Order: sequence, then C-alpha cells, then structure tokens
Amino acid sequence: MKYAIVIPDGAADVPLDELRGRTPLAAANLPNMNRLSGMGKLGMVRTVPPGMDPGSDVAMLSVLGYDPRQYYTGRAPLEAAARGLEIGPEEWVFRCNFVTITDGIMDDHSAGHITTEEATALIAELNRLLAGDRIRFHPGISYRHLMTVAGRVDIATTPPHDILGQPVAAHMPRGPGSEILATLIQRSESILGGHEINQVRRDLGENPATHIWLWGGGRSPRLPSFAERFGIRGSAITAVDLVRGLAKLIGWDCIEVPGATGFLDTNYAGKGSAAVEALGDHDLVCVHIEAPDEASHQADAVGKVRALEQIDRHIVGPLLAHLQGGSDDWRLLLLPDHPTPCTRRTHTAEAVPFAIAGTRVASVVKEPFTEEAAGKTDLKIDRGWELMEFFLKVR
Repeated sequence: MKYAIVIPDGAADVPLDELRGRTPLAAANLPNMNRLSGMGKLGMVRTVPPGMDPGSDVAMLSVLGYDPRQYYTGRAPLEAAARGLEIGPEEWVFRCNFVTITDGIMDDHSAGHITTEEATALIAELNRLLAGDRIRFHPGISYRHLMTVAGRVDIATTPPHDILGQPVAAHMPRGPGSEILATLIQRSESILGGHEINQVRRDLGENPATHIWLWGGGRSPRLPSFAERFGIRGSAITAVDLVRGLAKLIGWDCIEVPGATGFLDTNYAGKGSAAVEALGDHDLVCVHIEAPDEASHQADAVGKVRALEQIDRHIVGPLLAHLQGGSDDWRLLLLPDHPTPCTRRTHTAEAVPFAIAGTRVASVVKEPFTEEAAGKTDLKIDRGWELMEFFLKVR
C-alpha cells in the first residue's frame, strides 16, 4: 500500500466578501481536490484540542497521529530538531522572529519577509552585541530563527502573527524569567534600528526588521517513531522548519526541494514531482505547503485562491494520477492543519475538512472539497490524532 498526505496549511477559511461570499476553497478552481473528495470519504476533524493554542505545531502533531496533550512541548523545539540543533537538558529554545513594530504596534510578523541573507547578517550582529554565556541566537530562514537560553524558564509568550495590528505592550513575555526575554526584545531595537540592512530596506519601501520577537519556547519532546506505531516508512516534503523537525523526530526522511520557500512563490511543481518520486522507496509521503497560510496572514484572499489552485494542479493532480495509474494499492488524505481566516489573519481552532480516497475506501457522498460540504456530512472526528489510524485502516 502507498500512502500520500497533502496539507495545504491554513486552507480552511470563512466566507469572504471579496470572494462573493465564498471561502477560498469554494471560490478556487480545484478539479483534483473536488474529484478526490467525491470518490472517497469527506468529513470534518478537530486538530486542536480544547484549551490549546491553534498553532501549526499543535495541529500537525494531531495530523500525524500524536496526541498534543501528551507530546507537545513547544514550537521552537520542533524547529531546533529540523536544524539538528542539540538542546541540552538544562536549556530552553525559543522561536526568534524578525518583526516590524511601529509606534508600539505589531505591523508585520515577518519584517517584510526579510531575505535569509539579510537575516543571517542581523543574527550575527545580535550574537555580537546581545548574546552572552546563557543566550545564543541561531540563524534560520527568512524571518524564522531560534534562540537558546540556559537554565529553567517557565514563560508564557504570544505568537506575533496573533497580534497583528495590536499594541505589543499587552503581549510581552510573562512568568518566571520573562524579564530576560522582554529585555532582549527591547534592546534589539537599538541594535537593529540603525543597521545598514534596515536603512536599505526603508529606502526600498520594504518593512524593516525593527525588533526580535521571542515565543514558542520549550524543551525537546520525546516521540515514539511512526514506524514503531504504524509499521510504515514515511517521508516529508516541506519548507517549514517545525514540520521538518516533527518529521525527523518521528523518524521520517525529509526531502529537500529546490525553490521551496514556504511562501506564495514556492516551487509547487517541484514539490509534486518530488512527492511522486518519494513513493518509489517510501510507504508514505506527506507534502506540506505553507503558502495558503501565509496569504491568510496577509489578508490576501486572492493570493490564497491562487495558492490553492497551484497546489491542486501541481501536487494533488500529479499524485492522484500516479497513484491511480500504478500497480500498488493506495490512499490519499487531503486536509488543512487548521483554519486561518483571512478576516482574522491568524489561526483558529475550529474543525477542518478532510477527504480520504483510495483502495477499499467506500464513497459515501459526492461533494466538493469545501468547508460547507464537509460540515454537512456525518463523518466527524473530534480527537484529531485518531485521524491517522482512520486513514490507514478505513474501509
């Protein structure tokens, strides 16, 4: 049996005025997703347990079959695993965003999607002027970086994409040890503000990296391997560190795709081709695409529709054609990890639509892959981490 999972991050949404009262999934031209949902099972799944924040970290644990209530330790440890960053038993790791704060308001959680080259230079400057014996900054991709701190800290933080357009003063780190993080955020302004990279960005009309923002901290989790639990050898294709780190922690191979950016300009066709190729020597391939989520954070409904259409054409279509044309039994699962409504510009915890098709999967309804159609079915999974076993065993 060959298995494929396609995750258009944050694809679920609400009806939008700019789309004539339709959601992006309903407005987009998605012949392959709609064919998939019509030939198998369509339902709704809740990937975020009650009381937990609707981050991709929590939701992706559920999607891959792991109860977040048991295994979740924070977002940053997953990203550290992706980069091979060793976290000591007495260390915590935090996500470190470059952000744009203007007059105390969180304007941009990504500092205008600052380039990796620019960001790496700024991280080096932070290590020179702000780090110390207990604190170290670690470069990543674009605006997404990490910071490690030695010693125990039990700090509550807020993702910057959750407070776009809001005053940051009400969302600074809080709890024992929080003054360390708050001071770092405040001091970063004087280091970054006058840096030549930001001067050039302002001259070009681009958002500068005015501050760092620290969030999503935790210690390394301990996860049983996917092969031990399900007897299946898996692989993952993603441009996002937290998904790559989670994949590595459960024993999956991570496949790199040139031009995979984690943004709207990602290499959709390259991801689709790599997914088809991965099924040659893996039982399962999981393709995660960040673009719809990024469009939602920018309140870009049209961009979200375009991203979904690219996913349908270049990823779902080729995978479905390959699986149907091969000699192996097969199954394909399609779902967002969580909703990211364009009106909210952040994640929410509502259930999301999912579709499963393939060998020995009976078709119950022939409906398109939309939130409305899935919500009308009787198939509801409230504990999202049970979806994986359902996908692997459903008849």
